[in-house]
Amino acid sequence: MVQVLSSRVLVRPVDPERSRAFYGEALGLEIYREFGAGPERGTVYFLGGGFLEVSGRSDGAPGPTLQLWLQVADVATAHRTLTARGVEILRPPVREPWGLIEMWIADPDGHRLVLVEVPADHPLRYRP
Repeated sequence: MVQVLSSRVLVRPVDPERSRAFYGEALGLEIYREFGAGPERGTVYFLGGGFLEVSGRSDGAPGPTLQLWLQVADVATAHRTLTARGVEILRPPVREPWGLIEMWIADPDGHRLVLVEVPADHPLRYRP
């Protein structure tokens, strides 16, 4: 068995500064560490139980298979905050048939992010 001690998602943006502004300012993620120098330096953000690293540069569009699932305490508050910060909301908060409240946004390169609220009455909150 592989013992995973830590994890992070790596994003290679087309425009690193624009992506740092999105993740650090618009989303308000806190910085865990930075490395390197100049416009292509790496920035690692806290992401709940893991990390999100924005580093390097990409020439192409993102693939459709990567999507980030971010649990938040209150998706309605996140909706108001992100709208006020100018983040494009792809889909406003909706209670899904499976009981979670989800809102969809995208980063500047088009990577999709789902912000999820787990309501108090949802089975994910139950402890046997």
